[in-house]
Amino acid sequence: MLTTQTSSTTDSMQAPEVYQGQFGTFTITDADRRSVIIYRAGLICSAMSFALGVGLVLWLGNQPFVLQALTPLYVCFCLGLGISLLTIHIYLAVLHRVLQLFWLVGAVAALAIAISSPQPLALVVYQHPSTLLGLGFTFAALTGITFKEAFCFNRPETKLLTPLIPMLVLGHLTRLFSPSVEQVLLASCAVLLLIVALRKLVQPIPPDIGDKSVFAYLQSQRQPSCH
Repeated sequence: MLTTQTSSTTDSMQAPEVYQGQFGTFTITDADRRSVIIYRAGLICSAMSFALGVGLVLWLGNQPFVLQALTPLYVCFCLGLGISLLTIHIYLAVLHRVLQLFWLVGAVAALAIAISSPQPLALVVYQHPSTLLGLGFTFAALTGITFKEAFCFNRPETKLLTPLIPMLVLGHLTRLFSPSVEQVLLASCAVLLLIVALRKLVQPIPPDIGDKSVFAYLQSQRQPSCH
């Protein structure tokens, strides 16, 4: 919980605000607010692209033009996720870098599959589940975001989405689920991710920034002391 020590009575995007944190006071600046706005924009881009792609598949099936449309939608999903991972506020720097690495591995794998196969990306992934050994890292990164949101804000949609994403990926990878079950999981993930992103749009900005005194404290612990 952030406690405001002083705040401006003018537009919140024009003056810094000082808060009392666990390890001292800290200031939320315009740059901090912009990073949250960019994080949320990336998240809504990913959620809308994912939901649109799933909606097309469930409504129109695997028609050729649908399969072709899924590739640019996946690119938008992946780019939005990457933007969010650049600007997300996570206390543990190592975890932040790991999630970014997961995204990079998944993005490179998807690009390699798209370049090497004459078939649409979605069709290749559906027919060859082993491709998720690479591309699935993107969804591992997404799971990291939903876990962070669930841990920080205790919202039901993030608590449901966090296990559903790996369940869907691992279920397809191992051919555990029937197509009808996968469709239900896909639809559930799409709806929940959209709810997560839309609720972020109306959430106050400071909670997404977190306690910057914790960031400062952790950074000081990583730096060698001089004697």
